[in-house]
Amino acid sequence: MGVAEPTGVLVMAYGTPRSLDEVEPYYTDIRRGRPPPPELLDDLVGRYRAIGGHSPLFEITEAQRKGLESRLGDIPTWLGQKHAAPFIPDAVASMAAAGIEYAVAIVLAPHYSSMSIGDYSARARAAANATGGRPVVEVIRSWHLEPGYIGWLAGRVHAAIASLPGQARTRTTVIFTAHSLPARILGEGDPYPEQLRQTAEAVAREAGLDSGSDRATWMIGWQSAGRTADPWIGPDVLDVIDDAHSGGATGIVICPCGFVADHLEILYDVDIECKARADRLGVPFARTPAPNDDPAFLDVLAAVVRRALGERAAEPER
Repeated sequence: MGVAEPTGVLVMAYGTPRSLDEVEPYYTDIRRGRPPPPELLDDLVGRYRAIGGHSPLFEITEAQRKGLESRLGDIPTWLGQKHAAPFIPDAVASMAAAGIEYAVAIVLAPHYSSMSIGDYSARARAAANATGGRPVVEVIRSWHLEPGYIGWLAGRVHAAIASLPGQARTRTTVIFTAHSLPARILGEGDPYPEQLRQTAEAVAREAGLDSGSDRATWMIGWQSAGRTADPWIGPDVLDVIDDAHSGGATGIVICPCGFVADHLEILYDVDIECKARADRLGVPFARTPAPNDDPAFLDVLAAVVRRALGERAAEPER
């Protein structure tokens, strides 16, 4: 390849409604064009109302894109989202119009699944095919064991445990979570559950968890399962909180390591639902902050992207 070919970076994310009025079209898009039943729509609107009527996800995602771009020198970046504007096809079309021949794409989610990263990849490549095969899009498969990310999480786990009342720190249980997916992926050899476990194990090792009965231990829970007839991966994080309490946990820390920005699945599912469960059990509760646009986290993203760009530049010319 010629290293001087016009190159860009495609940052892909899930998307969010930016107002309550946008919840219905957003939900309809998630449901592949099928409008949600009134009871499901009312429930989702109620969840957004409970976090103040607005998710900060778009603003955070755009700050992450800008922060990444500022670290990549003269390589431009575009944001493409699955379920809200700017959509992935629009971003790819804009890259093609700008003359970009090759794009590294990174999804703002660290773990690979055919239903997550795989779907983003398919959407980006279909969009490129619709613009004459340009840009050529190479999607970073996963970055769940990136050393900087593991270190960042371990530091936040330490801080979250330290924020608990003194007695609660005697036997704190740290619960690592990610978004659940339909359980059918388990029979397809999907690496998603194993990658979450690998992240949890790496963070636990670096944070010194599982060091003895008088130290923090850790578990894995799944959260934010969809409301479909199909079974989803478990155990659900609320059940894991119950199990931790039954096992003698004196404090609960949630580390939602499958997410990299504050949004509904953290601000409602963790901060409201999980906290309410811990409060009901009388167990002190904390969670690790989302990376958002923390400079150290943006350095991690930049390192991942630079490595992918470097691998492309090192390929022999064709």
